[in-house]
Amino acid sequence: MNVLVTGATGFVGSRLVAALRTLTDHDVTVLVRDAAEYDPPDDGITVAEGDVLEKGSFEDALEGIDAAYYLIHTMGSGDDDLIGQDRRAARNFERAATNAALDRIVYLSGLGDEDEALSEHLASRRLVESELESGSADVTVLRAAIIIGAESASFRIVRQLAKRLPVMVTPRWVHVDCQPIAIDDVIAYLLAVLERPETAGETYEIGGPDVLTYGEMLRTTARITRGWEPVIVPVPVLTPTLSAYWVDLVTDVDPKVAHRLIEGMVNPVVVEDDRLRELVGVDPTPFEDAVRSALAEEGTLDGDTLKSGLPDEGRPLEE
Repeated sequence: MNVLVTGATGFVGSRLVAALRTLTDHDVTVLVRDAAEYDPPDDGITVAEGDVLEKGSFEDALEGIDAAYYLIHTMGSGDDDLIGQDRRAARNFERAATNAALDRIVYLSGLGDEDEALSEHLASRRLVESELESGSADVTVLRAAIIIGAESASFRIVRQLAKRLPVMVTPRWVHVDCQPIAIDDVIAYLLAVLERPETAGETYEIGGPDVLTYGEMLRTTARITRGWEPVIVPVPVLTPTLSAYWVDLVTDVDPKVAHRLIEGMVNPVVVEDDRLRELVGVDPTPFEDAVRSALAEEGTLDGDTLKSGLPDEGRPLEE
């Protein structure tokens, strides 16, 4: 099968490309904005250059492609119109995929109860789902909460807060439930749906085995990184907007990215439909194991000791 990966330089995309080359026999093409800056993990990868926000720049990359992974999200962009940019990018890609008679698209979206008032970040994810599904290709949607892994912006917030604050005056979202998932499990699901035709046109929720509040995630991460837990004092007057500025003071995550992630933390993100895990047989990674693996990959964990900071965040627009 000829497979295209968009967002190949990002946190999820770079790992997916490597897994496709080492674990499958598929021919892999990547779509990147600057081919000269891309260092493929394997000589057998075809590199195409283009930007889904610019019609006419990327359509050739879809020629001869059977299935594509859409791993693009604009929350790190300099443009404040998150929803408008996401819609334009997804619409451009859908139209190109339809014209190229693409069979399948796999999209990594976000968990969130549609009966809730979704944050701009999660609402934008839903909009992208709709845009991609409006074309002729069968779309498989995987919805995930926080992904635990090195270079994850969400985990970076959790890790840096846990490291730097012995006492936290926190907003109400520390009591909100979340079902984080390890990056290795995300990759396993992304690979699995490609091999199963029955998953085409379906939407699935994916998560790890643990449902935790954000406060519990902070305490657990602190215990792993420094051996003791912080004191967490929730303060109701800290709104999501105010708490985003609080996060700016403590972490080095890009403020625009941090604000949009924090705004999404008011929504519970818990798996309600576990069909895919039962179908593909993924053995989910416990939260503590996922944290230890992420820290080890970063080089920040030696036994249980934190030694250094995180690497720079990847380029925006790619996951």
